[in-house]
Amino acid sequence: MWRTALPLLVGLSPAVVFLLQLPDYTATQEGPWQDYKHGRQGLDSPGKKPFCSWKCLLFTLQWPGAFCQSLDKETLCKIPPSINNWTIHGLWPQKVGRCCSCWPMFQSDVQELDPELNQHWPSLLKTQPSFHFWKQEWEKHGVCAACVEGMNSPLRYFQISLKLRGQFDIQRLLQEAGINPSCERPYKLEEVHPVLAPHLGDKHEVQCVTGDQGREVWFQVKIPISRNLTVGCGHRGDGDPEARDSFQGHPCPPQVPFYYLPIDHQDPRRPCG
Repeated sequence: MWRTALPLLVGLSPAVVFLLQLPDYTATQEGPWQDYKHGRQGLDSPGKKPFCSWKCLLFTLQWPGAFCQSLDKETLCKIPPSINNWTIHGLWPQKVGRCCSCWPMFQSDVQELDPELNQHWPSLLKTQPSFHFWKQEWEKHGVCAACVEGMNSPLRYFQISLKLRGQFDIQRLLQEAGINPSCERPYKLEEVHPVLAPHLGDKHEVQCVTGDQGREVWFQVKIPISRNLTVGCGHRGDGDPEARDSFQGHPCPPQVPFYYLPIDHQDPRRPCG
């Protein structure tokens, strides 16, 4: 074959000859990409759980008034003036290995959702623009979630997350029950759980952080959701380390009062002075 092709190659420039000798990267990459698009699991490393085998997700909402208490450095935190409600921390498939790194996300993928995402899923870190937060969540969790057809693109994954945020309007539920942010009034799980359980399921988890004054401060709510996006799932506590221990959060102790702090946009680390 080379003998018949030699006259043709002699007439070509060195640059063209070099390109002709390169491997066909399109062909080599298409196999895994096709596997991923169709939900196959050929990309998983041996010994790790297939990233499409998950059954449950955690939808996690965080309270901006306590987010700054979870940070080691108080100067890292910011709360945009428009943020006065619970915000999304993430939508995390559980019991997965490592998500495939084959699906990058670009700003244009979610551009049409920018206003909603900035309102309901903002970055609360001065060092992290909101898009970088979204991109990080997509690459660490969204790519695994994309095994489900309804979430099989960055746009659909974030659309579903925003719909869940609308469904779980925690602040409204608490306000209707007379549970409001306060620097003086502590709450207990026995007060909060009956208000949230009918809407978030019995297995939801109320998380706290230990604040500057050594008090328990309400930080997050984690809501187990099944693969078909219905409330509740039988794998509570499973998942990767971030989903369990993010920002030093821990389950609020059942018998210890905790504080639901107000939001202070000017001094977010010290809302109570």
